[in-house]
Amino acid sequence: MLFYTFNSQEERRNHSGSAFIEMQFCKLPVGTAIEKLVSVENINYWQNDSLYIDNESAFYLEYSTVFNCGTYNNLKCGTVDIYGINYYAPFLTDSIIEKLRKDKLTDYEVLIKWLIKSKAYNGFYILGM
Repeated sequence: MLFYTFNSQEERRNHSGSAFIEMQFCKLPVGTAIEKLVSVENINYWQNDSLYIDNESAFYLEYSTVFNCGTYNNLKCGTVDIYGINYYAPFLTDSIIEKLRKDKLTDYEVLIKWLIKSKAYNGFYILGM
């Protein structure tokens, strides 16, 4: 299993502590400046509705070609940085889902369900370790 959800912070800590990549809904309002969206000060880690990944190597090997369009904290774009902030705007979600359905990567169904939920928000983040 590559992706995990937890019902509480205690459950997450008991699983693997804090050694996770976190996929998190962006709860900032639409229209927020990109500089604020990727600012460390505006990220609230360890959300209960996040999707967690505890094998960063497997995730990167399999999913880096899918998540190759995120915006970093320095406002540049590129392949997922598993140690930094990666923001994915809402307009990217459908094309990511489409690629997942085509490529059928490990646990892609779990990820697609979570990405569909992300459509209710201002995109999503992949927050590195």
